[in-house]
Amino acid sequence: MKIFHPTLIHTEAAMDLINGVLNLVAPPFTFFTMLLFLPPWIFFKFCLGILRSVISENISGKVVLITGASSGIGEHLAYEYASRGACLALCARRESRLREVADRCRHIGSPDVIVIRADVSHAHDCKRIVDETVNHFNRLDHLVNNAGISQVCMLEEADDITNLRPVMDINFWGSVYTTKFAVPHLRNSCGRIIVLSSSASWIPLPRMSIYNASKAALAQFYDTLRVEFGSDIKITVVTPGFIESELTQGKFLSHEGKLVVDYDARDLIVDILNDDQMQVNLSPVMKVERCARSIVKGALRGERYVTEPGWMKMSYVWKVLWPEAMEWINRLMCMTTVGGDSRDDTFGKKVLDISGAQNILYPQSIQSSEMKSSIMVIEL
Repeated sequence: MKIFHPTLIHTEAAMDLINGVLNLVAPPFTFFTMLLFLPPWIFFKFCLGILRSVISENISGKVVLITGASSGIGEHLAYEYASRGACLALCARRESRLREVADRCRHIGSPDVIVIRADVSHAHDCKRIVDETVNHFNRLDHLVNNAGISQVCMLEEADDITNLRPVMDINFWGSVYTTKFAVPHLRNSCGRIIVLSSSASWIPLPRMSIYNASKAALAQFYDTLRVEFGSDIKITVVTPGFIESELTQGKFLSHEGKLVVDYDARDLIVDILNDDQMQVNLSPVMKVERCARSIVKGALRGERYVTEPGWMKMSYVWKVLWPEAMEWINRLMCMTTVGGDSRDDTFGKKVLDISGAQNILYPQSIQSSEMKSSIMVIEL
């Protein structure tokens, strides 16, 4: 038989009363506070944006560490930094490809480039990345956490769910490890962290549940670090949409835990909500060069968030205001079959095949018919 202490009962009653009052007061307080302060804040941000477009950080001679720099966005971020005279430490698992990128960076204008072969899913590799960079350059100014892989499979298709752990290990923990070891050096230089999250952090794309979760975890992690770091270390969270890269070319982790390139499966995930016309449509894939240029410009201007293409920001508004619509659209485009039960027979893919829209929406590197005829398995 439980005996309740009178003090405990009074405490619980007081907590219930306080929460009840807050439930009534918080909504109108929030509404009127935003009504009062949001317009001047928007005007202030507008003026600040104009100022930042004129005055940006000079990265020439500073040191930038980029993970996942052997291809895709990471590779082209290296070229953008190199064109601005930054010294580079490039990290990835494919050393031969890294050396090709490094040679081009030197040709573009980087005064010094080092190559570090490493796997960011291992904490000791992440420490070595930072140590080798600082030992060589004696400083670190920008850390670009770009390394990542995708996953395309239904949760129920995974016979061994632990096969999908590399997605979180690389996408989330890889960034956490590298950040942890880089923090003391970034404090010394009042540096900046640029982290590649994704618009998938708020868009519930089916067959990408673990990937979406890893990107959402990144966004929340670095938003929290902003509070912890204050003004000592600046943070730019990048949330791109569909960008020309190995991911949009069909490179992902299968339900068997193998890294594969399947160009037919890629077509299942390129359908998204067109928020401009409130209609289902097929998302255009942005050229990687333009995306990388926007990311570096945004980071040097001190932007807290960079989303490319810009119209993807509106999908976040729809997610907050009408999440059911986001779910319906993604189910219709990516889950609903047309004329059969095959995973390749989704409504979105049918529209893509019939209309030939990929010739307009996809860069040449993605729409190649030679690519689509093959599946390649890559060992992790």
